[in-house]
Amino acid sequence: MLELLDALSLQIAVLAALTLGLAPFFPEPHIWEKLKMARAGTLKRPIDIFDFLLHAAPFGVLGAKLLRMALA
Repeated sequence: MLELLDALSLQIAVLAALTLGLAPFFPEPHIWEKLKMARAGTLKRPIDIFDFLLHAAPFGVLGAKLLRMALA
């Protein structure tokens, strides 16, 4: 798993976070909408949770990549 993270370029990880993580951009990014729902306690439907995880995944990969680079 770490080899896969090492092989991933930082540019691709940033691009994925900015495009897939924030899409759709209008009227507001899905990740922002889902974070607001989580804070309000309305993030309960399975489709909303799946959508949140889907849009949060690129940010998680980017964070793991940056952490891996910092510790290397």
